[in-house]
Amino acid sequence: MNYIEHVGKYFMMLGQVFKAPQKYRVFQDAVFREIEQLGIKSVGIISFISFFIGGVIALQTALNISDPLIPKMLIGFATKRSIILEFAPTFCSIILAGKVGSYITSSIGSMRVTEQIDALEIMGVNSLNYLVLPKIIAAVFFYPFLIILGMFLGIFGGWAAGILSNMFYEADYLEGIQFDFQSFLIFYALIKTVIFAFIIATVPSYHGYYVKGGSLEVGKASTQSVVWTIVIIVIANYFLTQMLLT
Repeated sequence: MNYIEHVGKYFMMLGQVFKAPQKYRVFQDAVFREIEQLGIKSVGIISFISFFIGGVIALQTALNISDPLIPKMLIGFATKRSIILEFAPTFCSIILAGKVGSYITSSIGSMRVTEQIDALEIMGVNSLNYLVLPKIIAAVFFYPFLIILGMFLGIFGGWAAGILSNMFYEADYLEGIQFDFQSFLIFYALIKTVIFAFIIATVPSYHGYYVKGGSLEVGKASTQSVVWTIVIIVIANYFLTQMLLT
């Protein structure tokens, strides 16, 4: 199957996802269940990685500023900009693509190969709406909060690394964080997060829904979905950066 056919099937799938919604009570329960699976269970890994990556960025910046004429407040400024512009929205989304994407593909793919999806369709249920739409809503509405948490912990991790290593002063770091603050950059990061969340929820769902074969094919589809989700996120990141920041 060529790439154009895959793209066409993907958009046809999206058309079915937003068609004929289920009963509100059933839909509400599914959304809260997906928020727990896709969002709340990812808080730990995002918090851990954000904190230490923030520390690494701050330390590496401090090590590369050896000229005494360069103000040390640039350490906090560079850490803040790096985390808000790229690390929190993009790198964390790539991490979520690996963790959440494989889960989505394997869960939907397992339902496909065990004919549970066929049973839903026989009962007159729009299987794509029932399985995919709650994932989209959960990811799109919860991931911005997750990314904001990542921003805060990344900047805090840079502060903690500097205090513990004595490589720069707290006052300089805090001055750098406050210097030239632009609220639009946070808005830009959240726009990217929402689009990446939609990609994370739909691309793995596509691979899982259309998988054919048995458990081995489900495993291959999970790997393939993670790869393609990351590729699409990286490409989308380039175009979003060009459109919103240039």
